[in-house]
Amino acid sequence: MSEYRIIGGNATSGEVRIGGNKNAALPCLAATLLTDEPVRLSNVPEIEDVKVMIALLESLGSSVVRERKGVYTVRSGSGGSSLPRDLVQAVRGSILLLGPLLARSGEVTIPPPGGDVIGLRRLDTHFLGLTALGADATLDEDGSLRFRIAGKGLTGTDIFLDEASVTATENVLMAAALAEGETTVFNAACEPHVQDLCHLLVLMGSTIDGIGSNRLTIKGSKKLGEASYALGFDYMEAGSFIGLAAATGGEALIRGIDHRHLEILRLGFERIGIAWEHDGPSSILVPRKQRKVLVKDVGGRTTKIDSAPWPGFPADLLSILTVAATQSRGSILIHEKMFESRMYFIDWLIRMGADIILCDPHRAVVQGPSVLIGSVLSSPDVRAGMALVIAAAAARGESVIQNIYQIERGYEDLGKKLTSLGIDMVRSD
Repeated sequence: MSEYRIIGGNATSGEVRIGGNKNAALPCLAATLLTDEPVRLSNVPEIEDVKVMIALLESLGSSVVRERKGVYTVRSGSGGSSLPRDLVQAVRGSILLLGPLLARSGEVTIPPPGGDVIGLRRLDTHFLGLTALGADATLDEDGSLRFRIAGKGLTGTDIFLDEASVTATENVLMAAALAEGETTVFNAACEPHVQDLCHLLVLMGSTIDGIGSNRLTIKGSKKLGEASYALGFDYMEAGSFIGLAAATGGEALIRGIDHRHLEILRLGFERIGIAWEHDGPSSILVPRKQRKVLVKDVGGRTTKIDSAPWPGFPADLLSILTVAATQSRGSILIHEKMFESRMYFIDWLIRMGADIILCDPHRAVVQGPSVLIGSVLSSPDVRAGMALVIAAAAARGESVIQNIYQIERGYEDLGKKLTSLGIDMVRSD
């Protein structure tokens, strides 16, 4: 099994370029099924989740041509709607095939999707949205999801989602793109990757109002056409390298970003005493000299950082922030509201010497700064795995991180980027 060996204690120095947004790549690849004309996507990250999604498209008869690194042209075929169970269960993003396959083929059966093991991940909102458009839905005993169009076809309507689910919003948008009439989605997710999907659908011929807000209105089309679209940057990756520089006491020039999508990250990192500077229209500099004090609230009490739907602080970056907070002075409450298993990676940090009280599955109190000691670790999911990489880089001595497949599902060329910043690490198979 592949693993990372990291000798900690080296502060970051150098620059890194952020890749395309993984969470935009998956729905945009799924959206290619909405047309039989070619769709060209660029700035696509070369990661395991993308490879699996491409394999799923090919299993459905799509032609996928890799023009060069990060650039793919996809032309969907008419290979039906049956999906290989092993591929579906390899990536959570396979759920995104529901909407386009239903709209294009009239029916779809999908085995239970896989992905990170971070607690219960509801599917109710997908059922709510797609049945509102006119689909019949059933859940088989083996967990497979079955959807088929009832009556003449999908029909636009007003849909109020019971939660601002990213993938449910994306599935509804893709299905509504070929529905008859107009669909308005209330309480829609509005993350940058949802915006990327919206922009692609517009280029393919859809009309969408409210992009970037929690109310999206899409006018259905009888046919969508070819398009070419460059995915936005991965702000999760940017936040990860900000956390790496902060935890190791180093500096990093981070290129290829969009300042507009870093504002909520800036507010979060400022609470643990970390700031950065603009270094041009698409770069930031995380300087070596930082305050590194965990900020109190206006009443002088211990403050908290909690996750929230966009534009709140992203749940995926709370694990990164937690590690960085162990190297700042003071105390802070980390509150992960969404998934009841995501915080369990903190046990690994405690084993390394972090002063953290895990209050319950959702909350942890961090007291810093702590001296971390190299350990043998195992990555539980993409973001927690990256958090452990950061902890290992900040620790004294050598750490071994196992199950790195989970990390590399979401980070392109991670080893090269780490070593380019001065981190002493090797990857072994």
